[in-house]
Amino acid sequence: MPAKNRFITAEDLYDINLISDCQISPDGTHVAYAMQRIDRKTEKKYTNLWIVPTGGGNPHQFTSGDHSDSTPRWSPDGSRIAFLSNRDDEKQPQIYIIPFTGGEARKLTDFKGTIGSFEWSPQGTEFICCFQKKDQEEIEREEDEQKKKLGIVSRHITRVFYKEDGKGFSPRERFHLWVVDAETGEATQITDHEVFDEEEPTWSPDGNYVVFRSNHADDPDLDPDAIDMFVIPKKGGDIRKVNTPPGPKNSPRISPDGKWIAYYGWEGKEMPWKSTHLWVVPFDGSATAQDLTGEHDFNVASWTINDLPGSPSQMPPTWSHDSTKIFFQVAHHGNTVLRAITLDNRLESMIEDIGVVGSFTLDRSQTILAYFHGDMKDPGQIWVLDLKKGTKTQVTHVSEVLFQSLTLGEVEEVWFKGAAGNDLQGWILKPPDFDPSRKYPSILEIHGGPRVQYGNFFMHEFFFLAAQGYVVYFCNPRGGQGYGEAHSKSIWNAWGTVDYDDLMAWTDYVERKPYIDQNRMGVTGGSYGGYMTNWIIGHTQRFKAAVTQRSVSNLTSMYGSSDFNWAFQDEFGNETPWENIENYWKQSPMKYIGNAKTPTQVIHSENDLRANIEQGFQVFVALKRLGVDTELVLFPDEPHGLSRGGRTDRRIARLNHIKRWFDTYLKG
Repeated sequence: MPAKNRFITAEDLYDINLISDCQISPDGTHVAYAMQRIDRKTEKKYTNLWIVPTGGGNPHQFTSGDHSDSTPRWSPDGSRIAFLSNRDDEKQPQIYIIPFTGGEARKLTDFKGTIGSFEWSPQGTEFICCFQKKDQEEIEREEDEQKKKLGIVSRHITRVFYKEDGKGFSPRERFHLWVVDAETGEATQITDHEVFDEEEPTWSPDGNYVVFRSNHADDPDLDPDAIDMFVIPKKGGDIRKVNTPPGPKNSPRISPDGKWIAYYGWEGKEMPWKSTHLWVVPFDGSATAQDLTGEHDFNVASWTINDLPGSPSQMPPTWSHDSTKIFFQVAHHGNTVLRAITLDNRLESMIEDIGVVGSFTLDRSQTILAYFHGDMKDPGQIWVLDLKKGTKTQVTHVSEVLFQSLTLGEVEEVWFKGAAGNDLQGWILKPPDFDPSRKYPSILEIHGGPRVQYGNFFMHEFFFLAAQGYVVYFCNPRGGQGYGEAHSKSIWNAWGTVDYDDLMAWTDYVERKPYIDQNRMGVTGGSYGGYMTNWIIGHTQRFKAAVTQRSVSNLTSMYGSSDFNWAFQDEFGNETPWENIENYWKQSPMKYIGNAKTPTQVIHSENDLRANIEQGFQVFVALKRLGVDTELVLFPDEPHGLSRGGRTDRRIARLNHIKRWFDTYLKG
């Protein structure tokens, strides 16, 4: 008899390999991708490049070794693959080139700093790179053993945005553009400024010019949405600003005929609730920019949230070879789909399958499209779409043996009415051995952001908790993206209002299910989900246990302590705390913490620069002072994104702490 499938465990995180960066060869015959694996003994994550034929056949490992090889990029003629690797220095990736026919990888660059992005020139003779030098003091300290031993003496900070979660304190050097010879590795810097960052460079079709984005405000940190696009000759020289409406912009790409620049963005500053749109503007500046997707109330983005790192990737606008059509992703109603739009505004659906489309690329003839796709029960595979035949083929089966051995439990998608009669989408995950005649404890999961969406994408945490005998339910209340601008804008300067109402309406809906034990309901969430968990325990006692993770608790002290810094005021009426302290305080969960009676576990990372650790401390101390059952679980050396990209043993410990807390109060 066949062996009975088992339930998923926390330790299964070690065995889930992850695909990223799917890149099709120019002739359409092969796909290069990166795959991450975890070494249990060292807790290190390694990534190597793999190749899979598009016409069928087994993938084969293309690079090897215990290091990180990532970001594969085919040369225009398909004979070589450039990639980033830290094989010579664990802390310093460089660009390498390897022949597709095999052989040794050749180290091309000798940078000291951070490579932001790189792109082959159309002729395959050069790269354009976005690169940030290390500060000279850091270089000197690394080269002098005594200085390295003594460490940093002091930090001299003059800019407002001085740190970034997951990276630490920012260097004084900015990102600038460099042209690198593909044969010699000779690197020539073509932009330089003490204050401006130049990012996301891309070539013109003739290889003579580079388009990039940059913020040229007097102080970019005090006007972060003042982003424009610029054109510069590849040899450097005069920079020309492209005429576009004010507002954030990213991912510029030039049409093959050289006439247009496509980019993502929205019009207006300090409007975090707005949907991202796809725009085009003439390369020569002869007319203003046109919003191609403005008449469609959807968000041009990839982000459907999950708890595994690296996907789904946000891809830049991808032009058809005749310069009449652009391919792009849309995060909509719990899926990330692939669509295309023509310059005369005809919208086409390319891939609308349930799940998420991540990285995608087209071959030279644009008859074959390779793409990453994941769904609720698969973290992601590479698929190939034959655009002529309309057929889709899965060409990788990463971690398939693991998932075939598991029983995950069934997921029910639900559309229901929110507190205002509004349409909302949610999902109910049942335990793998679900018995409809039983009464189950349940856990409400609340997403972060807030401007993201839950959806049809694998969440290890949810399946792990379901395997412990919990019904896990989650939805997309007002405030997130994926359901139009009105849905997103509804919580602008109104956190803890309609979002709370929608979550309670969702809880009401699930609570009425015959298999739900109304006396054993728990709640948890991270980041903004932690904010809502804190808000909930101060406004209702319907939940018998809570776990608040990397949470926001006090918007006043959040101001300036987060790496988002002062820009959080965009969410709260664009006023500072000293201008309207009452507004910040009324939207802060700490204002209502005195009402809390729910046993609450507080989880925070010690190196969290997004929601500073003091946010968690305030909740813990208040609950202790109130006599509410609580405990504090801290993770050293981890940033805000512990649950996705943290060290695996710590991610496992986190899950087991959550399980233990809910077991105590919902099963005890």
